[in-house]
Amino acid sequence: MSHRRTWNLPVTVLALALMLPGLALAQAGGTGVYPAPQPPPPPAPGMYPAPSSQAEEPTPAQPSSDAYAQPPPTQAAPQANPDETPRPASDAPLAPPDPDRLRTEPQAPLTEGAREVRPESIRDETATAASRIRPPPEDNGVFLDGQRRRGPFLSGPGSMRFVLHHTALGALGGFFTQAFSKEFNFDRSSRESMLAGTLIGAGLGFGASAWWQFNNWVDTPMANFTILNSGIGGMALAGFMDLITQDPGVLTWSAFLGAELAAWLTAGIGGGQLPLSDGLLVASGAGWAAAYSALFLAIVHFSGTSISGKTWKDMLLISPGVGAGILALATMRYNPTASQILRADLFGGGVGAAVLLISGLVLGGFNQSTPYVLSFLGSAGAITTVSLLWEESVDRSALRSSRGAKDRPYKNVWW
Repeated sequence: MSHRRTWNLPVTVLALALMLPGLALAQAGGTGVYPAPQPPPPPAPGMYPAPSSQAEEPTPAQPSSDAYAQPPPTQAAPQANPDETPRPASDAPLAPPDPDRLRTEPQAPLTEGAREVRPESIRDETATAASRIRPPPEDNGVFLDGQRRRGPFLSGPGSMRFVLHHTALGALGGFFTQAFSKEFNFDRSSRESMLAGTLIGAGLGFGASAWWQFNNWVDTPMANFTILNSGIGGMALAGFMDLITQDPGVLTWSAFLGAELAAWLTAGIGGGQLPLSDGLLVASGAGWAAAYSALFLAIVHFSGTSISGKTWKDMLLISPGVGAGILALATMRYNPTASQILRADLFGGGVGAAVLLISGLVLGGFNQSTPYVLSFLGSAGAITTVSLLWEESVDRSALRSSRGAKDRPYKNVWW
């Protein structure tokens, strides 16, 4: 045992002697002939890669005074798997958040079924719904009866015709009333009376119509049917007064007052925005009343009953006013379209005229009642059939058939 201790002591001294030159050279910064071997650095764990995004160049190990000290750990190579999210080491400071990621990203537009709903479309639908329930504009000078001012007098496109009609009607009424009262005597006093009547009538007509159109909207249909209804009204009142008296002055004043009354009733009751269909219905009533009155008188006359000329005149003067009045009341309940009215007039007139002509030629003349009866019935049947059974348009998608109920393809305007 003593021999082993004696042998270990010289070996230890020899080892220290061999290591002292290397230690001294390392402290002085030299490399020496036999440098100490450096152990390879241990790899970093795979789940804790280096936080730096750029690879750094490895730096040489700094010398240490401790001969047995371990070298500093080096950075590990980036992981081969790109799906793994790098995590900073527990002792590394956290990086501040990226400011760009804090911004709000625009979202995709909402979709309703297969249709894309954008904010601007929602605003448009809201504005459309608001415009539907928006009240009419006030008459503040720019608008008149809910219509924007336009036309010759800024009162509607028919204002010029309306004013000219009443001016001419007043002038003619003043002239003929004075002319019939003077029995068309053209002496100086008669000429003065006729001139005064013409100027006064024209002035009154112009003033009244100008005031009316300045305060009320005057559309083209109303201006046109005012002229037509003036003639119907003048004829009706003159024919009615002819049943009482044959005084030319009374009849002239009756015709003038009837024309003025019909014109102002059209403007007052029909209004400046008189629909074209209502005007056509009233005019058609006047025309068919006159036509059927003539056919009725012809039937009675050629049946063996003599009718005087005065009866013919009074009947043909009064009947248009009666027919126009009846269909004017009908406009309060029914509302046919203008195309329906014109189509009924066309078919009724065509069928009635054709039946009358063919019947007269076949039967050998028009001095019998049969052609007039057939024409009466044919025109009335054509008007009724076309007015009630002609289908203009039907929304098939809106039809709803019920079990046990009769399916109707459309709803007519007459019931």
